[in-house]
Amino acid sequence: MPIEIKELHIKINVDESSESSSPQAENQNEKDKIIEACVEQIMEIIANKEER
Repeated sequence: MPIEIKELHIKINVDESSESSSPQAENQNEKDKIIEACVEQIMEIIANKEER
């Protein structure tokens, strides 16, 4: 009998350290890395769907 998951709860704790010298630049750099990773994963999904 298959199990269907209808809800998924994700909790994340973020600790911001006060040691960084430029939080704005570091924050933007982290956002860019996350966006780049997301785009890469989306392109892989699209490529896999086209192969089928």
